[in-house]
Amino acid sequence: MNLVENSFQEFVDAIQTAADANAFERIAARLAQKLGFQRFAYLRLTDEAPMLISSYPKSWTSRYFHLGYQQLDPVVLRARVERDLFSWGGAACAPAGSRAQRQFFDEATTFGIRSGITVPIRGGFGRMAAFTLATDDRKTDLDRLAGECRDIIHQAGLYFHVHVAARLDAAFVTRQLTRSELSQRERQCLAWTAQGKTVADIAVLVAIAPRTVVFHLENARRKLGAASIAQCVAIALRRGLLS
Repeated sequence: MNLVENSFQEFVDAIQTAADANAFERIAARLAQKLGFQRFAYLRLTDEAPMLISSYPKSWTSRYFHLGYQQLDPVVLRARVERDLFSWGGAACAPAGSRAQRQFFDEATTFGIRSGITVPIRGGFGRMAAFTLATDDRKTDLDRLAGECRDIIHQAGLYFHVHVAARLDAAFVTRQLTRSELSQRERQCLAWTAQGKTVADIAVLVAIAPRTVVFHLENARRKLGAASIAQCVAIALRRGLLS
């Protein structure tokens, strides 16, 4: 394998072990540098808050979202309609678009983002993502890189998107569950129910009124989205919430 193929294989191997956004950032940033770029960015836009994992300067990404630049960014707008990888910016390519968009590109340049190659990724119901490798080097030959590394960059973008969705979306669901985590009383009542105790039994064991037991069981059922207390117990056991 040549250097580019070796770099891609290292990326594929490493991304299998990424468990959080910081790990994904390190892995993609390393690939970007090995392919001749300085930075990378992965932006996903859905109905919810946008997700960004990147090695761009934090001062730029904070400003980007604060000013809603994702609605103006010509690269994002192009990624919404393009199906294939594309290059943008560069010394030989004057920024096109509206005055505001040209000002946007000028501002991005001050943060070291002059040109790049972007992989558009389509999702359902208007959702989209974009995987970008960017540079501030005026001498970078984007057309050459896009030609030599086209398949590698395209595959890297898709790999990154799929693994982020699989790992970080699952973590988000877990965090959401944690926010609605069962209270100690709810876990107690469910645990005794799992052992076959009745509401009256649990009231004695936990030293609360029977109607309070029912209250805690119903709260737990609602939080876990169960149709019955029996199903609620099964879900709680499966998720390890009673251990």
